[in-house]
Amino acid sequence: MLNRVILIGRLTKDPELRYTPSGVAVTQFTLAVDRPFTSQGGEREADFLPIVTWRQLAETCANYLKKGRLTAVEGRVQVRNYENSEGKRVYVTEIVADNVRFLEGNKDNSQRDPNEPDHRRHYDKDPFHDDGKPIDPADLDLPF
Repeated sequence: MLNRVILIGRLTKDPELRYTPSGVAVTQFTLAVDRPFTSQGGEREADFLPIVTWRQLAETCANYLKKGRLTAVEGRVQVRNYENSEGKRVYVTEIVADNVRFLEGNKDNSQRDPNEPDHRRHYDKDPFHDDGKPIDPADLDLPF
């Protein structure tokens, strides 16, 4: 038997981080996933899927995911039920994620530590900017 799901979509709102009474982090958010076809009116349709993450992954999602961010989620489908205050049985279908990938860079750099150096500065440069002239190893940041 196999219960595995991989989704790519955008968050409909910021994740909600909570903690269980025993202190375990849990985050919930909704992922809007486009359907692979359009309606008869030519409009794209989407499914809005509830996602749940636990523990360290929950805290990471709460810290870095924001509304509208393109995200990949890998996990399993879970159906749970409970009895509401009116005595009615309620069924909830959700995706329990065990892997979340942030597919877009953070557009808002306000979370970046201003004292942290930009490690990408060497990778953003054109490696052929010196037109094949010899490279001076003293100018490079070598790890050894």
